[in-house]
Amino acid sequence: MKPGLQPGITEEFTVTVTEDMRPSFNGQVVHDVLSTVTMIYYMEWAGRKIILPYLEEGEEGAGLAIDVKHVGPAVLGQKVTFRAVCTEVTPKRVVCEVSAETDLNLVGKGTFTQAIFRQKDMLQRIQELENRVRAQVKR
Repeated sequence: MKPGLQPGITEEFTVTVTEDMRPSFNGQVVHDVLSTVTMIYYMEWAGRKIILPYLEEGEEGAGLAIDVKHVGPAVLGQKVTFRAVCTEVTPKRVVCEVSAETDLNLVGKGTFTQAIFRQKDMLQRIQELENRVRAQVKR
């Protein structure tokens, strides 16, 4: 990683809750609120925005762990601010506190950990797995 990434660096952005962000299972909408899946997606995106300026050429990051609580609703049309604050940096890990908040309430909070690795190493792991899957399918 490039120098400069340190605890305290923050990224944030705001989205408006739309119908496609609602929880639905098998085509049935459960509630007219922001789904947990969507909340986690944006929390991960906020964390990824933390690392992007610091990745070296040939380096990449990927989600390793996420531990969040969805503590309150955000209704259709409501604006939600997603925030990631870097709390820990090592050569192979970046940890962020993540949150989702409206002007009226906390929606979610937790931590998001990203692994940092060389792209070629990940591509090799993916290729090896694809080869094993193909071999298994041929049986």
